[in-house]
Amino acid sequence: MKRALRDIFSWRFALLIFSALIVIYPLLWVVSLAFSGQQSLTLVQLPHDAGVGQQLLALIPLPDQWTLDNFRAVLTEQPFLRWIGNSLVVALATTVVGLTLSCTAAYAFSRFRFAGRQRGLTLFLISQMFPAVLMLIPLYVIVVQWLGLGNSWLGLILVYAITALPFCVWMLKGYFDTLPYEIEESALLEGASRWTIFIRIILPLARPAIAVTGLFAFMTAWNEFILASIFMDDESRYTVPVGLRFFVSDYASEWGYFAAGSILVSLPVILLFLSLQRYLVSGLAAGAVKG
Repeated sequence: MKRALRDIFSWRFALLIFSALIVIYPLLWVVSLAFSGQQSLTLVQLPHDAGVGQQLLALIPLPDQWTLDNFRAVLTEQPFLRWIGNSLVVALATTVVGLTLSCTAAYAFSRFRFAGRQRGLTLFLISQMFPAVLMLIPLYVIVVQWLGLGNSWLGLILVYAITALPFCVWMLKGYFDTLPYEIEESALLEGASRWTIFIRIILPLARPAIAVTGLFAFMTAWNEFILASIFMDDESRYTVPVGLRFFVSDYASEWGYFAAGSILVSLPVILLFLSLQRYLVSGLAAGAVKG
């Protein structure tokens, strides 16, 4: 029995290692290109009479020397810092608008009963079944032609907030349903208003769900490329994904700059995840009501 369990765990361990290598291998190429100082995907020059061992060793993306030239060029020779600033403005504003709308809407769907409640939840769910590309033409007509918000941060923020809203509402609504209603009843008996209960009781208890929802809304605006490339025409208003595409074109491919920019783009998301990690736990409401 112990031998069978040991064989099963060893097989699973080997499968996990193989899966991890498949995921990590492309990331190693990105890191190696970024720190190699080169713009070519070939990091190792092999001789003509290279053997099989040398060829297999060349598959490991390790540069001959490590340098920060690509990072220095991206930050000084390109308007990369401006693109970073634009993405931060759009992503943070999208997070604030998305959380404000989704928290209030999710609380209403969770605690109140009104006409059209189930239909509204169903429509939110149906909207997630279609890819965002299908909404490209309607959004362009509404934002650019009707509202006149083309090539503006406000139009992009509204589009991103609307895109992330259905998922955020469903996630927060499910978490609000798990919070004990007895807490609100006790507060109502003490004379607290609904708004006071929502701000001072519900939102603090829902910090884990708000942290996950806020991270999703931020990443939706931070990583999006198609809508930003269509709505933004001015280079000074480009977000980072739109700006990175100029490093790789039909006539020139600066893969080193692209890899360095990709690493720099990932840093804010990593820092945000690390700062919100302590909130990504469940059960904050456990024990809030005595039995």
